[in-house]
Amino acid sequence: MKVAVVGATGLVGRKMLQVLEERDFPVTEFIPVASERSAGKEIVFKGKTYRISGMEQAVEARPRVAIFSAGGNVSLEWAPRFAAAGTTVVDNSSAWRMDPAKKLIIPEINAHLLTREDKIIANPNCSTIQMLVAIAPLHERYGIRRVVVSTYQSITGTGVRAVRQMEAERAGNDSIAERAYPHPIDRNCLPQCDVFTDDGYTKEEMKLVNETRKILDDSIRVSATAVRVPVVGGHSESINLEFARDFDLDEVREILRAAPGVVLQDDPARGVYPMPILANDRDEVFVGRLRRDFSRDNSLNLWVVSDNLRKGAATNAIQIAEYLHANGLLTD
Repeated sequence: MKVAVVGATGLVGRKMLQVLEERDFPVTEFIPVASERSAGKEIVFKGKTYRISGMEQAVEARPRVAIFSAGGNVSLEWAPRFAAAGTTVVDNSSAWRMDPAKKLIIPEINAHLLTREDKIIANPNCSTIQMLVAIAPLHERYGIRRVVVSTYQSITGTGVRAVRQMEAERAGNDSIAERAYPHPIDRNCLPQCDVFTDDGYTKEEMKLVNETRKILDDSIRVSATAVRVPVVGGHSESINLEFARDFDLDEVREILRAAPGVVLQDDPARGVYPMPILANDRDEVFVGRLRRDFSRDNSLNLWVVSDNLRKGAATNAIQIAEYLHANGLLTD
């Protein structure tokens, strides 16, 4: 099992190495790949030091699977070249998500759609992943008509520059050269994740809309507001669901307890509810604060938290690779 990780030196790339090792994915030959300026540097995986490869060298090595986390432009240029060489690509960028010819996969929901012919597979946006893992089993039971979601997103979703900016601000250093955000992030909330579109929404908000419809049901109406907060442990989401049918709260809890990848933390009287500090470095999606919305029929409020670098990126991608391997869908 020859495995390449493209973007191995970034925040998500390094998390991919950690998750590959923790989950004991059957790597027999490891190829870390990064930009040309990083090629030749060294990185450690499973206690062994590897020299970082450039893109051309990695394509020529013909890995069975390549897990990408190097940005959309890199994926658009290089994923087809890996695929043409016989490699199955799992891409973490937004490059292929809305391509009608590419599958957008959350293993707990729709991995069964994958075939050997799928050579470029899209990993959804981190916010979409955690929301849909939580609400997909409820959609199956009650039929979701509408979703209103507000996200409280960790700075790690922006990358290492954002972490450095917040750390510098907390240290009282306002002269940091490389800023990830146009405003201070420490002790602040920014109602902007990604760039704004012409309709006033951000690209992050529209990812929640479009990816939900592609993965779950194109009839679901979604309204999203995405906010960046000074947190490093994971993303949080306040979600309001309107169902086609009425529901019983106890049954909702039982559905969530049984849902794959979900941990129910719903005992507010004892202070038990999901928080990023508890989700940090975990693979599960945590759900709590379940309560009926009395302002609208058949409507439910819930609070969902997950580590955006793990389930929201690295772990979901590696779970896709695990499914492909377990079901004989990787080209020999």
